[in-house]
Amino acid sequence: MQIVSVEPFILHVPVTGQEIADSMHRLTHWGVPGVILHTDSGLSGCGYSGTHAHLPTDRLIAGFIAQTAAPLLLGEDPARIEHLWKKIYHFPPAQWVGRAGITHLGLGAIDVALWDLRAKAAGKPLWQLMSAQAEAPKLEAYNTDGGWLNLARETVVANAKRFTQEEGFRGVKLKIGKPDPAEDLARVAAVRKAIGPGVKLMVDANGKWPLQTALEWCPRLRELDVYWIEEPLWYDDIPAHAELAARSEIPVALGEQLYSFHDFRNFIRAGAVRFVQPDVTRLAGVTEWKQVADLAAEHDLPVAAHVGDMMQVHLHTSLAHPACAILEYIPWIRRCFTEPATVQDGDFVPPQEPGAGTTLTAEAIEKFAQPLQ
Repeated sequence: MQIVSVEPFILHVPVTGQEIADSMHRLTHWGVPGVILHTDSGLSGCGYSGTHAHLPTDRLIAGFIAQTAAPLLLGEDPARIEHLWKKIYHFPPAQWVGRAGITHLGLGAIDVALWDLRAKAAGKPLWQLMSAQAEAPKLEAYNTDGGWLNLARETVVANAKRFTQEEGFRGVKLKIGKPDPAEDLARVAAVRKAIGPGVKLMVDANGKWPLQTALEWCPRLRELDVYWIEEPLWYDDIPAHAELAARSEIPVALGEQLYSFHDFRNFIRAGAVRFVQPDVTRLAGVTEWKQVADLAAEHDLPVAAHVGDMMQVHLHTSLAHPACAILEYIPWIRRCFTEPATVQDGDFVPPQEPGAGTTLTAEAIEKFAQPLQ
């Protein structure tokens, strides 16, 4: 089998019908720059990244795929995934301008497409191909899509009650990072009261807090039985995360802003993380994601993949890896796929279609596609 054409694309998909926000970002659409790899066998593999739907930067990702990576892929055997990953990653002009960011996100989309092709060629869903299991393990879902920072407290409470009492979720996550942390605490307390004990309640500061704020407020959050605090501090500050992890009883979760296996290794060695959250987009695909998950398992650390609405791929990788028992649910773009990620009774339904779950519907492409130039 050979790759005969490389087809980049960009989709911009509305999120929840309104603007959503965390402590650092606001958006109305989710960006899906990606690629379809066509082969001489008739099989095609699809991979994509996730962005804040900014067309100029999405075009940079698509341009990297079309102009830098495509010539390195044409005529190659897509089954040689590790070879192709290294070929693109170590291509000197690309390596010189980035081992993270645009080039890494583009490589991630390509790598996912290659794994999608491998699973389709085997006639199996990716989770089954990666794990060699006939039956999938249970994978618990927690819902983030009602706890946005710009929503009123009563709305956040109502969403949490609906998710847990009507829809069967056993965990919810709230965004924190208000100018006054006391307001964050009041929101978390209101949700805990509404959902009761026994339901996982996570919080996510998206890198907003300085260390002293985290040290002051984490004990108060601990009283509300917070399951983890996610990205409490600036993403690259390993010493501060290590100090917080040593001094706080709330486990630290992070990973969505880390771009390499080496980044994760540095945080893990420093004792700066308890819940490891790799993202296939930042980590340049399934290939590097699996390396990070294996590293976490070696250190007895649980893996809870960051969605960034990569739920389709992360559902497969999480079902396949023994370090994974829980996965975030954000359904913004699930309608774009032929087999959308689905939750029943609080657990994800194992996909059955061959591939990585990334095959786009024709309707999604027609409705949400953006011009590449």
